Amino acid sequence: MTAPSVDLIIKGGQVVTSTDVIDAAVAVKDGLIAAIGAERLLPPAERIIDAAGKYVLPGLIDCHLHLGPENDNWQTGPLAAARTGLTTLIPFVIYEEGETLEQAFKRLKEEAEASSVLDFGFHMILNHDPHMLEGIPALVRQGVRSFKLFMTYKKRGRRMVSDEFICKVMERLAPLDGLCQLHCESGDVIAYLEDKAIAEGRTAPRDFPPTCPEWTEEEAINRAILIGRMLDCPVYVVHLSTRLGLERIRRAQSEGQRVWTETCPQYLLLTDEAMERWGPFAKIGPPLRPAGGPDGAALWQGSAAGFISCVASDHAPRPPAQKEPGRQNIFLGPDGKVIPFGSPSLETLVPLMYSEGVVKRGLPLTWLARVLAENPARIFGLYPRKGTIRIGADADLTIWDPAPEWTIQAGQHLGIAGFTPYEGWKVRGRPWMSLLRGQALLTPDGSVEQKPGYGQYLPCSGPRLPLAGPC
Repeated sequence: MTAPSVDLIIKGGQVVTSTDVIDAAVAVKDGLIAAIGAERLLPPAERIIDAAGKYVLPGLIDCHLHLGPENDNWQTGPLAAARTGLTTLIPFVIYEEGETLEQAFKRLKEEAEASSVLDFGFHMILNHDPHMLEGIPALVRQGVRSFKLFMTYKKRGRRMVSDEFICKVMERLAPLDGLCQLHCESGDVIAYLEDKAIAEGRTAPRDFPPTCPEWTEEEAINRAILIGRMLDCPVYVVHLSTRLGLERIRRAQSEGQRVWTETCPQYLLLTDEAMERWGPFAKIGPPLRPAGGPDGAALWQGSAAGFISCVASDHAPRPPAQKEPGRQNIFLGPDGKVIPFGSPSLETLVPLMYSEGVVKRGLPLTWLARVLAENPARIFGLYPRKGTIRIGADADLTIWDPAPEWTIQAGQHLGIAGFTPYEGWKVRGRPWMSLLRGQALLTPDGSVEQKPGYGQYLPCSGPRLPLAGPC
């Protein structure tokens, strides 16, 4: 009798999961992980990948980025992400004026399926549009389970929502097994401080962070947590930037509430001093926090201890022409429009987290697999299909070479921003190869094997508890 065979075996590397690092081979058949173990015990394979000296990680996920007309598009963004070792994206999307949520979903899904080289899900942004709430159940049936609300940006049209609106959204999401994501800053206070700064002529780039003091994040997080507790709705705090906010989240978690959070490389690695070098190009929300303050170290510690579940990019580049007027007035352009927030981070997320987290700070490889793969998949309803190396999961793998040393340069990037706040940053390690559903995606020569349109839409289920505690 002929022995059963598999399509592919990845041998010689160390397999990294959220809990273990083991010497093992991985067998792939029909796009799924078929077996994990010693190579000699696995079936014969049509193809072998020798990953000696490499780490075989679950396919990495960026669960917070912005793609669309004002940012990198659905072709450029996923292509850039694939070159850095990512295999799945869950970006924020939004409806257009006059669309229902179902109509927006259909349009966005068609656009992404035609252009994306990576698999993708959706988070839907809700503006302060009460008439849109009735569309939430239909969107959940399409596999969109996470909805984002902004507690700030009062001067950006209908972007900032009221506490009443938050209550109504959570009231609908809770019985649907949905998840409410919130950008937590005290919008009314920040609008007041911004107006005061403008009136007093304090409009240089360095004048922006003081209009968003650290306590305004913690105050908004507190409101979000209490509303979530009242309505029994899970809460996810996006881009956490302060020690104060982390302390409030830790307390809610210790009380058994379903409150989870992420942070981003910019809050782990940069400070408000970057405003001097980059000016409006470093204007992000929440802002970069004060140099010498407690926030960066607290966020690293919170991530290592498992209180911060995920690390994501918050990639939100804008064309340089939209940012440049902020050198004269960081708040408003000459046309009276708000100088846009956002900065590129998609193409530096993975190398920075490996180099700064694992190499420099000694965090275990299991931490990387947790915050960039399994926990995003768990929280956003993709586990166990994504985010893990286990039998039956999609054969999404990021094979990482720990040896290379190189320097980050904007000239290496595909995105529209034209700069990176990490210009000249020395890093170690880079992706050597990646697989998406068993097919080669990133190849050892740095090219992307699959074509736009290879990516598939991923319907999401309800959130699962993320892994917590030290890795």
